[in-house]
Amino acid sequence: MLVKTKSKFYTPDEYRQLEETTEFRNEYRDGEILEMAGGTINHSQIIGNIYAFLKSALRGKNARPFMSDLRLWIPRHRRGTYPDVMVIEGEPVFTEERSDEILNPVLIVEVLSKSTKDFDREDKFRFYRSIPEFREYVLVSQQEFLVQQYIRNESNQWLFQEYEGESATVSFTSVGVQMLVSDIYELVIFKKEETEVQE
Repeated sequence: MLVKTKSKFYTPDEYRQLEETTEFRNEYRDGEILEMAGGTINHSQIIGNIYAFLKSALRGKNARPFMSDLRLWIPRHRRGTYPDVMVIEGEPVFTEERSDEILNPVLIVEVLSKSTKDFDREDKFRFYRSIPEFREYVLVSQQEFLVQQYIRNESNQWLFQEYEGESATVSFTSVGVQMLVSDIYELVIFKKEETEVQE
């Protein structure tokens, strides 16, 4: 869940200074700052599973995964955000020589929550598509064995693929690795009436 702070316009530099001292992470949306609330245990488990797998699978390759404590800046839309998992190919490109804000992920994974799933699928995906290096977007449900994937092809079209059931295998095409859906959801317990602390 994102919670609006007091109505005030912040410059990108004011936002970055705030992020250096604040106890909680915030997203920046073209002058507005929105506080990010905590996530569920399933949300955290899925992120950890995917990150750990990618870290091992990409060892020795020219690509590195990062978790949600590294900020992504999207210049065209003046957005600062913290994707759940990102992969950078080659060297990270930083904003103005900062070490806490990158510009060039090839792969972004978002674990969906009830409060943000529509935004993640629509507006956030549109913002991410403005990143030249960005080639793959993966959306993971917390409620069931369901992974949705968008891959940019050589014609600059985005192709959709859906993986259902724990026996399916997800191909992270942009980095050339595959992961079982059952591994994505390792130790995740689904509840019929799950009460989440929205993130």
